[in-house]
Amino acid sequence: MALTNSQYEQIMRTYEQHRLDNEHRRRRRYADIEKKIPRIRELDDEISSLSLQQARRLLEGDASALDTLKEKIHALSQKKLALLRENGYPSDYLDLHYTCPDCQDTGYIGDRKCHCFKKAIIDLLYTQSNLQEVLDRENFDTFSMEYYSGSHIDRLTGRSSREAMEIALKSCHEFVDTFGEEFHNLLLYGDTGVGKTFLSHCIAKELLEHSFSVIYFTAAQLFDIFARSTFRREEEAGADCEHIYSCDLLIIDDLGTEMSNSFTNSQLFICLNERILRKKPTLISTNLSLEDLKNIYSERIFSRITSSYTVLRLTGDDIRIQKKLMNRV
Repeated sequence: MALTNSQYEQIMRTYEQHRLDNEHRRRRRYADIEKKIPRIRELDDEISSLSLQQARRLLEGDASALDTLKEKIHALSQKKLALLRENGYPSDYLDLHYTCPDCQDTGYIGDRKCHCFKKAIIDLLYTQSNLQEVLDRENFDTFSMEYYSGSHIDRLTGRSSREAMEIALKSCHEFVDTFGEEFHNLLLYGDTGVGKTFLSHCIAKELLEHSFSVIYFTAAQLFDIFARSTFRREEEAGADCEHIYSCDLLIIDDLGTEMSNSFTNSQLFICLNERILRKKPTLISTNLSLEDLKNIYSERIFSRITSSYTVLRLTGDDIRIQKKLMNRV
């Protein structure tokens, strides 16, 4: 979403703090090395002295002397690196180590926002205030198959709820493993409370931890942004739409719970179509059947979904009810 000045400054203060912290760590490493390898300090003093001489020679136009000084400085630098390695330290131990080597903790590569800056925007603006807490609870590590029965048979597919979840879980892992390399979309549909949103959270956590930008909205939240951009002409909402179209992964949860009308249908088509054209993956979860999707939304939307999405049907008993019953025992 669009950043206010205060939000932009908040992100830039984070980068400044990264630079200060990393410089502090570098100085601590240097102080430690000075005690263990005093010769390092002597070499650095010699390099500093020669660098001053080099600067004076450069101003005087003495090219031959300048080349000699460069060779001496290089030789001293090599001695310094050799000393570090001989004492079990990596050659870059005394260098400044960046949190993001690509932008060197500035947030920008040239005049373009670095991928880490874009992720900072997503973390600040797009994730719900409680999403981090949710992702700590709901992820692949905490996922359990105990709620999926081998005897609950889906009349539509002939699969048990356990078989359906095993297929879905495998597809979700493949979606994450190939993300950024292959273009895929996912539609999770089926019974209420069988883990569709949980799987969405699993995928979101994995991708966020790999620095991909993930935007998570319920269908109602998504269409509210589109409405504010279209009818109220809100500048920030307009910028929000562009981020919705361009983020690495858009998750639309509970499609079908919004107030469906010609506006929501047209906006959904624009959103899904635009992301397909940009080859930006989308994940949709819904309690609607495929027939309901076809009847409620346009033929164009149904066609986009069935032709461009991996469709996964989940069935079974509502897990929330199962947990309540188990807690009573």
